[in-house]
Amino acid sequence: MTANICNALSGHLYIVAAPSGAGKTSLVKALLDRSQGVTVSVSHTTRAMRPGEADGVNYHFTSVENFQAMQSSADFLESAEVFGNFYGTSQKAVEQQLAQGTDVILEIDWQGAEQVRRLNPDCTGIFILPPSQQALRERLNNRGQDSEEIIDARMAEAISEMSHYAEFDYLLVNDDFDIALNQLDSIIITRRLQLQNQAIAQKGLLQELLA
Repeated sequence: MTANICNALSGHLYIVAAPSGAGKTSLVKALLDRSQGVTVSVSHTTRAMRPGEADGVNYHFTSVENFQAMQSSADFLESAEVFGNFYGTSQKAVEQQLAQGTDVILEIDWQGAEQVRRLNPDCTGIFILPPSQQALRERLNNRGQDSEEIIDARMAEAISEMSHYAEFDYLLVNDDFDIALNQLDSIIITRRLQLQNQAIAQKGLLQELLA
């Protein structure tokens, strides 16, 4: 993979991480519904498909054997094991989307973020926090998918995950969903308005104005 993919290609790479239950997926989905020119990378995973999920939409669901074969072929930009399941981001898919000028969001954990940052230090990291541990536990319980034992394990993992917040560029608290969504959208908009990006986007206008 070419080093520093964010500099070499038109689109920008964003990492969005959060503990399970903080609302990361809901926020990213709402962002995609309101923003143009941004997409989320569909990860590969070995975990079982949940009710309402679709292959190729939520994840590319695959076997452990196939996943490990892809790892051996260096097909992943990043990969990690979470709760006994493997997750990975296709390097080729991300490169293609960025080459088309699309901003790409990776919904990954801190382990994956660490791998991506080593190769792409210019990428933007965003960490999302819940407003409290109690709120986080309530959100996990409201899913109705896991036993108390599993929820206890997820809470312990969440605390460990949240301890890595300082490794990211932005920190959002998902207490009021609309406020958190606006903040997430503002990060994307702000970068697009930076001089280096606007000089390209407004090249024709600048030439006309300065003629």
